[in-house]
Amino acid sequence: MELEQLYTEYKSLLFSLAYRMLGSVMDAEDIVHEAFLTFDKVEDKQAIKNVKAYLCKITTNRCIDLLRSSAHKRETYVGTWLPEPVGEEYMQDPATSYYRKESVTTAYLMLLQQLSEVERAVFLLREVFQYDYDEIASMVDKSSTNCRQIFYRAKKSLGYEETDYRKEYTQFSSYIERFTTALQKGEVSEVLQMLQKDAIFFSDGGGKVKAALNPIYSAERIVQLLFNLMKKLPNETLLELKEVNGGPGIIVRTNGVVTFVVTFEFEARKIKSIYMVANPDKLRAFHENKQ
Repeated sequence: MELEQLYTEYKSLLFSLAYRMLGSVMDAEDIVHEAFLTFDKVEDKQAIKNVKAYLCKITTNRCIDLLRSSAHKRETYVGTWLPEPVGEEYMQDPATSYYRKESVTTAYLMLLQQLSEVERAVFLLREVFQYDYDEIASMVDKSSTNCRQIFYRAKKSLGYEETDYRKEYTQFSSYIERFTTALQKGEVSEVLQMLQKDAIFFSDGGGKVKAALNPIYSAERIVQLLFNLMKKLPNETLLELKEVNGGPGIIVRTNGVVTFVVTFEFEARKIKSIYMVANPDKLRAFHENKQ
């Protein structure tokens, strides 16, 4: 199979794996590009029995290496680190079987941060991409028995339980539409009622723009922060409801420039967590795609 054909067939799969591992669009795209270049340099391609698994192995190991080498950078990151948001164009591709929208939400990606690099790889390859343990073992250079143990240990530590995310997505979308309208109209009691009492607000400015360095706890404090923020926004600011990271999100634009991207986590039909990315380095995909 020609490299161009392989690229067309497997690019989306490899990107979806790398992005979930790294939480970075640019790094994921770089690693996918590197994976194909590495594959192209293999002299005896006929010896590769499973090209897809081989490409996944290259991608997985590049991700593990990058996570390990950038650990210090993450530790010295200014304020809260949040994954780089992705828009709906990353979800609409021929490789739909490789996507579970729930596994790309901000809350899910943040949950994965609790795992070591290898644990994250094994968990994703099994839980999201449905590889068997022998295939995973060849990708991460562990025994299949070890991979099985790593997976169950990772799943137990995350406390992750699958939900019928597709069924709930429409309800979430209408909820965020109400939430946005209430914010714009200054309806404090309505916004307060839509939040869990112990809700948490996370913001990521990366030291590039002003943002809360630490999470904000409780619905009352979050409402106060949100309305203070709304008052400071220029008149030219638009709040758009868009699909972000597989769920309902808000894109905040001022004079056509994206300044914030906001995503949500729900619990018991109310907003449990709000994630606001303001770091301009993490919003480049939204400018480039002009969503």
